[in-house]
Amino acid sequence: MEHRDGEVLPHVPGPHRRDSLRYLQQLQYLVATGSMDTMGKVWDVETGVEMTSLQGHSAEIISIQFSSLGDKIVTGSFDNTVAIWDVETGHRISSLIGHRGEISNAIITYDDAIIATGSMDKSCKLWDSRSGTCIETLYGHTDEVLDISFDHRASSSSVYPLMLQAVCFDVGTCKCLATFVGHEREISKGTFNPSGKRVATASSDNTVRVWDVASQTCLQTLDGHTDEVFSCQFNYSGDMLISGSKDNTCRLWKDANTFKNGTVSF
Repeated sequence: MEHRDGEVLPHVPGPHRRDSLRYLQQLQYLVATGSMDTMGKVWDVETGVEMTSLQGHSAEIISIQFSSLGDKIVTGSFDNTVAIWDVETGHRISSLIGHRGEISNAIITYDDAIIATGSMDKSCKLWDSRSGTCIETLYGHTDEVLDISFDHRASSSSVYPLMLQAVCFDVGTCKCLATFVGHEREISKGTFNPSGKRVATASSDNTVRVWDVASQTCLQTLDGHTDEVFSCQFNYSGDMLISGSKDNTCRLWKDANTFKNGTVSF
């Protein structure tokens, strides 16, 4: 693991495979990992020492995320369940049970009030993080929901736009706000830019597309990868985008002036 100043920090030891990883930016000293060994672990970034082990899932952990306060962790597993854990003790606070297929992603809002889960059962569920009850189930996809993403500009008193791959929902009303149509194959990732006005989607058609949320139009198709693109993410300022592909490369796309075949305003 490399620190911001370039110093290589201690590696995470042992047989635990880091298939899912989250860095706790608020406290800047913890990292959480989820693995095919069905366990989650919390590590000290500086020393590489294991702080807590999260045991209870019966299949691999595919998704892991800290709460904004850093006192809880949310994990999603191929055992069809989501768990909420106490970071300090490793105790499982509650389990969210209701999906009929493997969990693909589990995320929590910035105010820690709502957890959203995507599943291979073609649905997304919204949960009250405190009571563990299911608030709503969002349908509409005709195939597996592989990714979900909140627009974190929203506060606890306003609507949370929620991305389900290429469909944007209003969490408050559970109504569809936008659908982004144009990829030729499966979409594996959808993410908002910091302003919430643009969305990027990654697809197995080897491309990334940038969309305008309000008009639902494709502003740019980013070509260059030679195999499926499984991930994309904006930087914090929103003027750069990184994409990762099965062609064993990551591509860094800069602002409008560097895109091919036209310009895009992020």
